[in-house]
Amino acid sequence: MKYSVDKQERYSIFTLNELSLNSIIAPEVKSEFVIFRNEGVKNLILDLSNVEFVDSSGLSAILTANRLWKGEGLFVITGVDHAAVKKLIEISRLDSVLTIIPTIGESTDYVMMDVLEKELIADADSDDNMQ
Repeated sequence: MKYSVDKQERYSIFTLNELSLNSIIAPEVKSEFVIFRNEGVKNLILDLSNVEFVDSSGLSAILTANRLWKGEGLFVITGVDHAAVKKLIEISRLDSVLTIIPTIGESTDYVMMDVLEKELIADADSDDNMQ
């Protein structure tokens, strides 16, 4: 499986450099997601811009990541550019469950806004507790 990871302080971008996210590589993808979560990656952006086909095993890998980050941070999908991938996500109604953002830039902005919002809320809560 070919992929690259861009690890930043507040998020990591996992770019899958494969044409298909299918039953052959989905188990490896799931394993990588579990490793990232165990390593403390707070927010994960999955870049599918190179992926032209996803099967049910691939969707399962994506849903695994969504569960792993639920309540702990953000899991964002970006680069859903190919018609077959878009159609499968829409048909399976996962577009209402997953956070899908068009570009990496918009995805990183989305994550950073969420991080800042959580920090502001935490600061306000700690100020309230001090009074």
